[in-house]
Amino acid sequence: MVMDFDKLWKDALVEIELGVSRASFITWFKNTNIAGEENGVLFVNVPNTFVKEWLSGKYHKFILKAVHNIHPRIKNIEYSILSTASALPKSAAAPKAMPVQQDEQLGFNEFYIDKEANLNPKYTFDSFIVGSFNEVAHAAASAVTKNPGSVYNPLFIYGGTGLGKTHLLQAIGNKMREQNQSAKVHYMTSEKFATEFISSVQNKTVYDFKEKYRKYNLLIIDDIQFFSDKLKIQEEFFHIFNTLYERNNQIVFSSDRSPKHIIGLEERLRSRFEGGMMVDISKPEYESRLAILKTKVDSKGFPLSQEVIEFIAANVEDNIRELEGALNSVVGQSKIKGKILTVNEIKEILKKNAKLQKTVTFSDIIKAIAQYYEINEKVMFEKTRRKEIVRPRQVAMFLLREDLNTSYPFIGQKFGQRDHTTVIHAYKKISGLIKKDEKLNNDVNNIRSILYGKDV
Repeated sequence: MVMDFDKLWKDALVEIELGVSRASFITWFKNTNIAGEENGVLFVNVPNTFVKEWLSGKYHKFILKAVHNIHPRIKNIEYSILSTASALPKSAAAPKAMPVQQDEQLGFNEFYIDKEANLNPKYTFDSFIVGSFNEVAHAAASAVTKNPGSVYNPLFIYGGTGLGKTHLLQAIGNKMREQNQSAKVHYMTSEKFATEFISSVQNKTVYDFKEKYRKYNLLIIDDIQFFSDKLKIQEEFFHIFNTLYERNNQIVFSSDRSPKHIIGLEERLRSRFEGGMMVDISKPEYESRLAILKTKVDSKGFPLSQEVIEFIAANVEDNIRELEGALNSVVGQSKIKGKILTVNEIKEILKKNAKLQKTVTFSDIIKAIAQYYEINEKVMFEKTRRKEIVRPRQVAMFLLREDLNTSYPFIGQKFGQRDHTTVIHAYKKISGLIKKDEKLNNDVNNIRSILYGKDV
C-alpha cells in the first residue's frame, strides 16, 4: 500500500499541536513536510539548521510517537534541510574572495514603510523568533490577530529596550492588513501622537485629529511610557481609547515597564491599560540568543562557525537589538576583509560595538573540563556511569548553569538527551559539595582559572 505522506504528516501535526503550546507549534513545525520513507525511516524536510536541531533534540520522541500511532511501520525519523543557504557547513574555510559591491550595503537594506499604516513589512510573525523569554507575548499577539477587539483588548506588552516589542507590535498590524486589506490599521509612537496633538491645538484642528484616530480598526501605540506627566495628552487619549474600545476596535500598547510602574500616569488611564491583557518580554536566555543568531545566520546565507556563534551568544546578553548589531558587525567586517574572522578578531569588534558580559562559551567550558580531568570531550556526552566521567559531567552541568545561566532542559538536551531533572540533580549536588569538599571546590576554581585566565 502506497503511503500518503501529505495525509500522514497532516494527521501527525494535529496530534502534535495538541501537545505543545501554540507559539511553539507555529515556530518549530511551520514549513515542514515529509520528503519520503525508506525501510521504516521517515524523512522530514525542515526550513533551516536550527529547526532541525530543535526538532531532533527536543521533540523527536514526541514526533515519532505521533507518526508511529498513525502508521506503525514508521520506526524512526530523520530531518533534512531544504534551503541551500541553511545547509552551509558549521565550520567553513574562508572563501577566497568576498567583494563588496558599492550598492550592496552589506545586505542590511531597510524595507519600504507604508505611509498610511506606518508599518515596516519586515516585521512579521514569521520573522519573529520565539523563545521561553517571549513565548507568552507572542501567543497573545497572535491571538489578537485572530479575534481583534474581542480577545485581549487592550493588549499591553512591556519589557526592556531592544527585546522585540516593536517587532511584535508591527507584526500584529501587518498580519491584520494581510487578513483584511480594508482594515484601517495604524502604528505610531507615543511621542508622535503627542506631537500631532500639540500641532492640532496650535492649528485649531483638534476635531480632525480626534476623528482621525477614532476611525482605526487597530491602533498601535509604541513606548506609551512617554505619556508620563503629559496630563492634557493623557486626557485626549483617554477619550480616544474609550471610543475605540466601545466600538470593539483593537488597541495595542508597548512600554518599557508595566502600567503600575509608569510614574505620572493618570489612574483612570492606568486602569484601562490594566483592564486588558498584560504580558512582559524578558531578556533572552543563552539558548534563545543562540537560536536567534543561528536563524539570522541562516537567513543571511553567510557561513559562521559554531564556535563564533556560541561566542557572540555568550558575550552579548542585554537585548536582541545589540545581539543582531554584533552579528551584523561581524558579517560586515568579514565581507569587507574578504575572509571569515577568527574568534580573537571578533572579540576586538565586540569590544568596540557591544559590552562583553562573559568571556566563555558552551564549548569553552567543555574543553576546559576535559583538559582539567584529562578525558576526551566526547565521553561526557555518552551514557556512561563511570565515576571518572560522572563527576566531570556534573561539574560541566554546574558551570553551564552557574556561569552561562543556561536552562536545565537545554543542558540536558546537549548531554545526550538527558532529562532536565538529571541536570537539576547534578547542579544541586555540585552546589552542595563545593561548600564542604575542599578538593572539589579547588577543582571548580582551577577550571574557572583555565576559562577566565586568572585566579578565581
